[in-house]
Amino acid sequence: MASVELDRARAPDGAELVLYQRDDTFTIRVDGLELMTSMAHGSEAYLAEQGCAGLPAAPRVLIGGLGMGFTLRAALDVLPPDAEVEVVELVEAVVRWNRGPLAALGPVDDPRVHIRVDDVGAVLRAATPGRYNAILLDVDNGPVALTRPANDGLYSAAGLEVAARALAPGGCLGVWSADPNPAFEARLAEADLRVRADLVPARGRSGPIHTVFLARR
Repeated sequence: MASVELDRARAPDGAELVLYQRDDTFTIRVDGLELMTSMAHGSEAYLAEQGCAGLPAAPRVLIGGLGMGFTLRAALDVLPPDAEVEVVELVEAVVRWNRGPLAALGPVDDPRVHIRVDDVGAVLRAATPGRYNAILLDVDNGPVALTRPANDGLYSAAGLEVAARALAPGGCLGVWSADPNPAFEARLAEADLRVRADLVPARGRSGPIHTVFLARR
């Protein structure tokens, strides 16, 4: 069966996002490049599971980038009933897709979840110091932006300082990356964060190897 186009939309910067389905597999492409697929989400789940480990009671969690909802679903699986999860997604159509054809993948209507259509960098800059117990960033392609050069600022030294300031003491900043990035790892350490970089298969024990950075304040 050939892939079927379900919908397309424009990001604020003009990039074109297209949602495809082939049998029970979904794919999102941006300007013709594959951004994500529902067949490979093991590293996104790992980001949430590790980033939300050991949080205090009634934790506040910020997820940057909704995608297909896999990071959100994994976070909700490990978070307590009194958690508050704020999901920031730049493209309104992605939120709509998660309430439509992708609804079975990520539980966006969980009562713990509040979704904002906004730029996660702007949300972090406006956050009060120490607001979040965990910040999970799965935006674009990670520290090396694939589709939106403006995302570079989120992973710059200044952007990481903003994120670190928004973390509560002992909080975790988790960052998904398509590839290892020693320069980014060094920037995390320079932001006064204790960091480790874990290599995680995209499909459980197989598939492409992604990098999950876990940095604690």
